[in-house]
Amino acid sequence: MIAQVGASAALTGLIFVSVSINLTKILGLPLLPSRALTSLLMLLTVLVISSLMLVPGQSLRLIGTEVLTLVLLVWYLTLQLELVSWRAAAPEHRRHVRRMIVVDQVAIVPYVVAGGLLVATKESGFYWLVPAILLSFVKALMDAWVLLVEINR
Repeated sequence: MIAQVGASAALTGLIFVSVSINLTKILGLPLLPSRALTSLLMLLTVLVISSLMLVPGQSLRLIGTEVLTLVLLVWYLTLQLELVSWRAAAPEHRRHVRRMIVVDQVAIVPYVVAGGLLVATKESGFYWLVPAILLSFVKALMDAWVLLVEINR
């Protein structure tokens, strides 16, 4: 988990740099501010969950409660941002928004499963954190690429 803390912090920095460098362009396109914020939420989720896993002596139920509480909040916020993007998207861009929504949801669902299993004191919940974290990194890297490179094409 120590590696996940460092990786998520580094990727969060990359997103901040991407946004800082291209702030005017990002704010000028209706879909990109929420995409950047969603990406930051995903990385913050990895950072917080990985940090909480480093606390010694926690029960499975407590870890599951922490994961589930955080992820349900992130899920709610992500859905709100996705609705904003959907409403702001021109009809010809809705296909891209739909793809972003699917990627976001696919990354979040394993966290929910992990939290639920851990609350039920099933150690298999830890195995669900692996794809959740990896999918969060993939989503953040895709967004970083768009915010840093694709926006300038």
